Amino acid sequence: MTFTYTRATSQAAAIAEVSADPRAAFLAGGTTQVDLALKDGVIDPRRLVDISRLPMAGITVDGDALRVGATTTMAEMAADERVGRLLPFVREALLLGASPQLRNMATIGGNLLQRTRCRYFRDLAEARCNKRTPGTGCAAVEGVARMHAILGASPSCIALHASDLAVPLTALGSIVHLRSGGGPRTVPLTEFYRLPGEAPDRENVLWHGELITDVEIPLPPARARTTYIKVRDRASYEFALTSAAVATVVDAGFVVSARIALGGVGTIPWRAWEAEDVLRDAPVSDESFRAAANAAIHRPFTVPGTEFKVELAKRTLVRALRITTGLVAEPTS
Repeated sequence: MTFTYTRATSQAAAIAEVSADPRAAFLAGGTTQVDLALKDGVIDPRRLVDISRLPMAGITVDGDALRVGATTTMAEMAADERVGRLLPFVREALLLGASPQLRNMATIGGNLLQRTRCRYFRDLAEARCNKRTPGTGCAAVEGVARMHAILGASPSCIALHASDLAVPLTALGSIVHLRSGGGPRTVPLTEFYRLPGEAPDRENVLWHGELITDVEIPLPPARARTTYIKVRDRASYEFALTSAAVATVVDAGFVVSARIALGGVGTIPWRAWEAEDVLRDAPVSDESFRAAANAAIHRPFTVPGTEFKVELAKRTLVRALRITTGLVAEPTS
C-alpha cells in the first residue's frame, strides 16, 4: 500500500487537506487504519493527515457536562478523576473496551468511528458484503453470525457496532461536536450513526473532511446510580456478546428516571427508549425490569447463530437494572 503522510499544523489545515482529496483520511491513534488498511487491505486511503499532535486532547467540566477532546486517549479518559467520580459507568466501559496497549493509543473520536469487526467485512476473500461493496449481498445472514446484530439489522446487513464506550455515552444523550470547512455543528450521538437500511456502507452522518473535535457528555443526576455490564466469552480482551449501560434514579421504591443503552446487539449503539418509558414511575421489581427488557428487545432480526442474544440481552438489562436500583448488591471485582 502506498500513501502520502502529512502532519497537520492546525484543524483548518487538516480539514482543508482531507476535504480536497476524496481518498484522504484523518489519522489519530491509528488503530483502525493499521488493521483495515495495512493488515487487511479493506480500506485504501491514499493520503493520511495526522491530527494527533493538534491541541485537541483534554477533559473539562462545562456546566452539567464533561467535554472530552477527540484525541484524548481511552487510557487518559479512564484515568481522569472526574470521569471516575462523575461518570463511573463510562470509566467501566473504557476499561472493558480494549487491551491496555490499545487504550494507550486509541482516541475517543476514533473509538466512536471504529469500524465493525464483522469477519465478512474484514475478509477480502468474501465477495458478499454490502458494507464493503454495496449491492453484493450479506454473507453473514447465511454464515456464522454469533457476533452479529439483532437490532437495527436487515437482510442487507447484520454487522455489529463494537464500541463499548459508545454505549454509556448513548445512554447519557451525549453530543458530538464537529467541524468542517463550512464551520462547526453538533449532532446528538443518537443521531450520529446510520442504520444500515439499503446503504450499509454509510455508517454515520459525517461529511467527507468533517472532523470530530470533542464530545459533550451530560452528567447524570446526582442521585443516579449507574452500571455497565458486559457479557463476553472470556474475561480477557473480548468484544461484547451483549452489554447494558444503565443510569437510574429511584425514590420510595419507584423508578423516577432511567437512561438505558445496549451494546453487542445493535448495528449502532442502541438507545432503549421504549424500556425507559416502561420504567418511568414503575415500582422497583423484577416484573418491571422484565417488562422493560421485553420492550428494549422488540421485534429483533435474528439469523441462525444470533437467536440466543434475544434472551441474553434481556437478562443483561434486567441484571443492570437490579444493580442500579439496589434490588441486588453490585458485584465486586
